[in-house]
Amino acid sequence: MARGQQKIQSQQKNAEKQKKLKAAKSGDKKDSAKKALIYTCSVCKTQMPDVKTYTQHFENKHPKSPKPPVLLEGASS
Repeated sequence: MARGQQKIQSQQKNAEKQKKLKAAKSGDKKDSAKKALIYTCSVCKTQMPDVKTYTQHFENKHPKSPKPPVLLEGASS
């Protein structure tokens, strides 16, 4: 086992390494989550991951508004 100054240096080095790993992971999650949100509601600008969720959102939150072209294409399939 390391002792004295060597032990302190080892702990500091490990703390810096852990901090860098944590920062890298948090950025990756945010970026990948942002990329997954493809569709944006034309009325309230809320982002959704797929057409099914977008359709449900639009029917529940904006029933009187005309449907955007993206939803009309999905309904005809």
